[in-house]
Amino acid sequence: MHNFGKKFNGGGADMAIKETADTVATTDATDTATDAVADTAETTAGAITYPVAPGYQLNVRSGPGTNYRLVKVLPYNSRVPIRCQRHGQKVSGPYGPSDIWDNIAPGQYVSDAYVKTGSDGFVTVPCG
Repeated sequence: MHNFGKKFNGGGADMAIKETADTVATTDATDTATDAVADTAETTAGAITYPVAPGYQLNVRSGPGTNYRLVKVLPYNSRVPIRCQRHGQKVSGPYGPSDIWDNIAPGQYVSDAYVKTGSDGFVTVPCG
């Protein structure tokens, strides 16, 4: 065990914190992995959200294709939660062609070609 000599004064009582080398190494590895994903996925109130491609307003459809009803349009610089994903109509967007559609809320889908997930495949569970 290594004592890094950190002391805190909590209400008049001194408290020393000791960390093991294993704890520090694990924390550093976790922080590095988290930083690598931070520019894509962001956690907000327990939900992971992904950024919509910069400079795009994104159509939200009632199903996985452009032939489905337009539900709403997301504004520029939006982030979306991905509840589940499914295959549908192939669409070309700023992140390449994709037939993956992201379910962002009940009855609401966006093309994955416009969402920066950092992957060409599914990043969550398939929709049931």
